[in-house]
Parts: sequence; structure tokens; C-alpha cells
Amino acid sequence: MVVRSLEELRCMLREEQSYLTQQMEQMSEASVATSEWMGYGNHMADDATEAFEQIKGLSLQQTIKHRLTEVTDALRRFDEGTYGSCEQCGQMIDWARLEALPAARLCIRCQEHREWAA
Repeated sequence: MVVRSLEELRCMLREEQSYLTQQMEQMSEASVATSEWMGYGNHMADDATEAFEQIKGLSLQQTIKHRLTEVTDALRRFDEGTYGSCEQCGQMIDWARLEALPAARLCIRCQEHREWAA
């Protein structure tokens, strides 16, 4: 998909924010329902499988929460008028990078430097 304007990026971010919010709500409801039966299986292996699925669900929930935070921060930067500027060096983030990763907060050079330093 070719994005031609900042407004299209903003719309994409809003759609993703809505989707991620729905995912978080569904996962919260599902985790409450499954945790009520934890420990009531007929066999230890059933309980272990249930524990594994619960941990997997929590990990996925954390990933979605992190992504939702990134998207919300990008929308905040839109509102503040700082969207598209690298938070580290202040240079404009390349358009191709924003198309690929609309929530990007660093230009590619600063991102590479951060990853190399870590």
C-alpha cells in the first residue's frame, strides 16, 4: 500500500489503535474466563497446558499493550505537531520508514545506533 499523505498515516494509526484496543478487551475477557477454571482439571497435564496457555496469553497481551502505547504516542505526536521528527536528533524521518512503520519515533540512523549500542 502506498501512503501519499500524513493524514493517511494518521488514519492508519487510528485504525490500528482501535483494533489493538479491541484485542486488549477481548483478551482481558478471555483471561478472566479461563483463570476461573485453573487448577480444576482432571489431570496435572491438563493444568500444565492451561498454565502454559495462560502465560502465552499474558505475553501476547503485553506485546499488544506495548504496540498500543507506541501507536497512541504517535497520535499524540501528530497532535503536538512533532510527528515525523526523530526524537533523538530532530531530523525528519524518511518517508519510506514512516510508511513502513507509522509509529516510528527515530530516524533509521538513530535507530541503528541505539540497536548497535544495546
